[in-house]
Amino acid sequence: MDMKSVYCEGIEVIRMEKCWFFGVLIVVGYGCFLRDIVGVEGYPIEDLIMKLPGQPKVEFSQYAGYVDIDVKHGRSLFYYFVEADQYPHKKPLTLWLNGGPGCSSIGGGAFTELGPFYSTGDGRGLQRNSNSWNKVSNLLFVESPIGVGWSYSNITSDYNNYDDASTANDMLLFMLKWYEKFPSYKSRNLFLTGESYAGHFIPQLANILLDYNSHSTTFKFNIKGVAIGNPLLKLDRDTQAIYEYFWSHGMISDEIGLAIMNCNYDNLTKSCKDAMIDAQDIVGDYIDSYDVILDVCYPSIAEQELRLKKMATKISLGVDVCMDSEIHFYLNLPEVQKALHANRTNLSYPWSMCSDVLNYNNADHDINMLPVLKRIVQNHIPVWVYSGDQDSVVPLLGSRTLIRELAIDLKFNITDPYRVWFHKGQVGGWVTEYGNLLTFATVRGAGHMVSYAQPSRALHLFSSFVSGRKLPNTSQPSIIDGITYG
Repeated sequence: MDMKSVYCEGIEVIRMEKCWFFGVLIVVGYGCFLRDIVGVEGYPIEDLIMKLPGQPKVEFSQYAGYVDIDVKHGRSLFYYFVEADQYPHKKPLTLWLNGGPGCSSIGGGAFTELGPFYSTGDGRGLQRNSNSWNKVSNLLFVESPIGVGWSYSNITSDYNNYDDASTANDMLLFMLKWYEKFPSYKSRNLFLTGESYAGHFIPQLANILLDYNSHSTTFKFNIKGVAIGNPLLKLDRDTQAIYEYFWSHGMISDEIGLAIMNCNYDNLTKSCKDAMIDAQDIVGDYIDSYDVILDVCYPSIAEQELRLKKMATKISLGVDVCMDSEIHFYLNLPEVQKALHANRTNLSYPWSMCSDVLNYNNADHDINMLPVLKRIVQNHIPVWVYSGDQDSVVPLLGSRTLIRELAIDLKFNITDPYRVWFHKGQVGGWVTEYGNLLTFATVRGAGHMVSYAQPSRALHLFSSFVSGRKLPNTSQPSIIDGITYG
């Protein structure tokens, strides 16, 4: 039984039962109605979200819960799944992972970036995100690895020295078991997406899925594309780009900038290390390094206002810069966790945006992702790397250079020369394409979390990615499937 959505406006559902013989769902309670019930395949009714606290009415279904990836150790990953706003059965599945390593895809991707809801300023309700990526795809968010958010292990030592390989293996198990919960999605086109340290997570997950496909004689993952935003790909180049960015944006002096640019990153001298420390001191703590043009939120003040039921919202260039604090407050409300079927083991620590219990192997930061991306492209899977141009943490300067190096290694010619792309009559960013399988794009006015500051441009870019379209080279808009492009 495929139940698309259930609404109970302000009324608690007293009992729900599956009636397999007649292919219907019986709901006992007043004020409830069922929509679009189809007797096909069973979705996990125990994971169905009836309604999140303070949630506006929507026309799509949401699910959340756990996938047990290691019953012996009691290791489980928490997920949040949102079906597409319209015609979900006709649209692909997109997995989204945040980075860190150790930061939550629920609090990050789902509720502050590209999911269907943002928190309200008082941290007690939700508002619609009109630029959610579920306009063009079904969305799956996973708190990975264990120790992130509500994902957990009953063996405390599991949190120690976690690495990229174990994260990829766990996600392979997760995907296989998640498909058991949602079997109708096994044949869907699958897009793998994420940002930041997901520049490691997503390519290595794609790699292990390709390994699985090569050995499987039955089910194979239907991977159709990989897209990663402001990704860590090669640590030494991405680190060098930080100081190039500081200097090019007037955030450090010529003297310090030139001293750092002359450094050998394979063998940093004491003078180079001292210059880097000086650069960080000059930039200071009063700039959001993830988006250098936005004002900063002062979390202690925001948290105090939220507890006093005041509006903590602080707007900078149209962006609520206190959204992290608001969603942290919201996701720690007991009624929210109950509605999400979260925190089933009553963890000894509160939900947090980035984990305080996970000890990740920092040596993995040095892994070069270009060979992994090369293998993905050689399997004829399109790869898009995109960069918000206001990010100083993983700046476009490094990513652009690395993608060009990858194209040279693949012996790809430039098939779409570096150019402007448009959205709603304005410049959305710049883009170039190599060999029709490798794309690098910038998003103008966005930071490290592209959808956070530029949700409309981010949706436009994502829509082009999943539909296999080039980003438009004209300022004249076109409308496809009810969404304006260009």
